[in-house]
Amino acid sequence: MLQTNKIFVAKGDNPCYLLLNQANRHGLIAGASGTGKTVTLKVLAEGFSDAGVPVFMADVKGDVTGMAQAGEISDKLRERMEFFGIDEHAFEFRGTPCRIWDMLGDAGCPVRITVSDMGPQLLSRLLGLTEVQQGVLNIVFRVADDQQLLLLDLKDLRSMLTYVSEHAKEYETTYGRVSSQSVGAIQRALIAVEDQGGNIFFGEPNLDIMDWFACDANGRGYVNILNAAKLVTMPLIYSMFLLWMLSTLFERLPEVGDLDQPKFVFFFDEAHLLFNGMPKALVEKVVQVVKLIRSKGVGVYFITQSPSDIPDEVLAQLSNRVQHGLRAYTPAEQKAVRAAAASFRENPAFDSVQALQDVGTGEALVSLLDEDGRPSIVERARVLFPACRMAAADAGIVSSVLANQYELMGKYEETVDRESAYELIEQARVEAEEAAAAEAERIRQEKEAEAERIREEKEAERQRIAEEKEAERKRIAEEKEAERLRLKAEKEEERLRLKAEKEADRLRLKEEKEAERRELEAKRARDRVVGNIFNSVVGSIGREAGRQITRGIFGTRR
Repeated sequence: MLQTNKIFVAKGDNPCYLLLNQANRHGLIAGASGTGKTVTLKVLAEGFSDAGVPVFMADVKGDVTGMAQAGEISDKLRERMEFFGIDEHAFEFRGTPCRIWDMLGDAGCPVRITVSDMGPQLLSRLLGLTEVQQGVLNIVFRVADDQQLLLLDLKDLRSMLTYVSEHAKEYETTYGRVSSQSVGAIQRALIAVEDQGGNIFFGEPNLDIMDWFACDANGRGYVNILNAAKLVTMPLIYSMFLLWMLSTLFERLPEVGDLDQPKFVFFFDEAHLLFNGMPKALVEKVVQVVKLIRSKGVGVYFITQSPSDIPDEVLAQLSNRVQHGLRAYTPAEQKAVRAAAASFRENPAFDSVQALQDVGTGEALVSLLDEDGRPSIVERARVLFPACRMAAADAGIVSSVLANQYELMGKYEETVDRESAYELIEQARVEAEEAAAAEAERIRQEKEAEAERIREEKEAERQRIAEEKEAERKRIAEEKEAERLRLKAEKEEERLRLKAEKEADRLRLKEEKEAERRELEAKRARDRVVGNIFNSVVGSIGREAGRQITRGIFGTRR
């Protein structure tokens, strides 16, 4: 309940007020299950909203939506009103202006963040990576930045991991070694995140956290409720998102110093989920953000079961405390109770250790900062009730809230998948495949052309050899024919020569015979002449004597 510049939170022997000008010094709402932490949360959120301070909180159990609906009178409330001195008829039950957000695409305005916005450090925590694997993820983000490849959703990150792994040798000297084993481990871890809905809340349009800095037409700050009933079953995703939100607030908001009231208040329910197993480096970052975000005008309130759930470095920054009852059944729980009691300024009227175990539902030990920024003496007090509904809002009220945030739904409802690492890498891969295919086709064509050239050369060589063989055959045939003709000519010539010689011999013999015949005839003629002469001369000489004489005369010639 807002009273001028302070929120009426609880009442013990004295009223307990949360001063708005001290509200950015952060706070803690702790207590075992069922002790009234959600009621305290609603009381504070109502007070901030009435003061015009926007609020963010996660609806873990599904009952925070009741802030949008007016509460109702009951016997228990009448008894509490009497305790607080509130007139039943003068008190106005009313809802708080709310907006409902959802990371898993259920009931609420979609909340998406990009992989780049999450960053490698938070993402490594989300994926449960080792130090070496986180180093590889850092390299992947650095390469994406240097190559101007946007990492918007998980398929972008998957593509980038594959791309860097495939080009590991190229990047090793510049960025360091990227082992395929580490990349494989990260890819496997992404499967678990996808199974928990990571493919829904990683993407665009990414949340503009300044949309939470809004008030309604009456100047009341909106209570931004994150529907986390399912999300809380995914503790890493839940805690990493809230840590991202806290870090983003720190980075986006300017320094404003101490204000009369916060610009924004962030309630971190189930805070122990954030710190379970958190690496030291990340704890140090949380401590730094919690310390410094106060100067940005932001108050951070952690809600958890026990203060021991929160590291001492963070706990030391939480100045406004509402500690509901704690159970102490084990030595560890008893130690936690003593530690919680010791964190308060002692009130001599009661034993804080015992009081923490005795307080009932709706009661708490309360210590809030005074005007000088000092923790007040602890009060055992009853927490005020909210004007809104204690339980979850009716379905009709939730539908009305969703309908009234149509402008935000129009901005965030439709997923945008613009050109980013996945598309560019895929495009490069397709172009590379097309280039490779073109190169393969060129090589194939060159090989075919070379094969055709070789075939043609072989055919030409075969034709040349065939032609040479044919020419050789023709030459040999011609030579044989020429030789045959030569031999034939020679034979003919020889035949003609022999014929001529035979004819010459025949003619010679004929001539000789003719000559002999003529000679013989001449001889005979002569003989006849001589014989006639001798016959006439000798006349009377006897034939024998004439022959002798004739031989004697002609013997030498023969």
